[in-house]
Amino acid sequence: MPLRSVLLFAIAALFEIGGAWLVWQGVRENRGWIWVGAGAIALGLYGFVATLQPEAHFGRILAAYGGVFVAGSLAWGVLVDGFRPDRWDVVGALLCLAGVAVIMYAPRPA
Repeated sequence: MPLRSVLLFAIAALFEIGGAWLVWQGVRENRGWIWVGAGAIALGLYGFVATLQPEAHFGRILAAYGGVFVAGSLAWGVLVDGFRPDRWDVVGALLCLAGVAVIMYAPRPA
C-alpha cells in the first residue's frame, strides 16, 4: 500500500503543480487561453487522482498531500524554471515530507 500511495501522490503532484504552472504561463507570461485551459484540465485530473488513494479519509489525504505539494513545487521550480532553493527551502521540504510520512504511514490501530 505505501508504494501505491507514494506513486499516486507523485502523479497528483505532477497534475496539480503542472496545471498551476500552465495557468501561470497562460496568464502571467501571456501564453494564452489554451495554456490556461490545459492547466484547468490538469488540475481536474489532480482531483481525480487524489480519489484513488487507498486511504479512505479525505482530510488525511489532503493534509498529507500538502507536504508533497511543498516539496514537489520546489522540485518543479528546479527542473522547469531554473529555481535554486536555499538550504532553508530544502529543510522545510524535508520537514513537510516527514509530516507526510507520519500522517499517512504511522501505525494505527485497526
